[in-house]
Amino acid sequence: MKTEVKFPHVQVKLIGEDSNSFAIMGRVREAMSEGGCSKEEIERYIELATSGNYDNLLQTTMATVSCDCEDCDECGDVPCTC
Repeated sequence: MKTEVKFPHVQVKLIGEDSNSFAIMGRVREAMSEGGCSKEEIERYIELATSGNYDNLLQTTMATVSCDCEDCDECGDVPCTC
């Protein structure tokens, strides 16, 4: 089930990239900045993304920006396992 993304115009590639938490947040921060998000919106993303474990980071990221790891039609997993 796809949830509404807060900033759908902000695109971030997760598949095939470094899966390090800090690398993901850095890519999202840069994409949000380039996408016109305010400093407060970016800080709020970082606050929410760091408020839990790695799964929380991924879920927060996917709820905030458009990622290439959503809605796998083949396996249905996030991240995709096919």
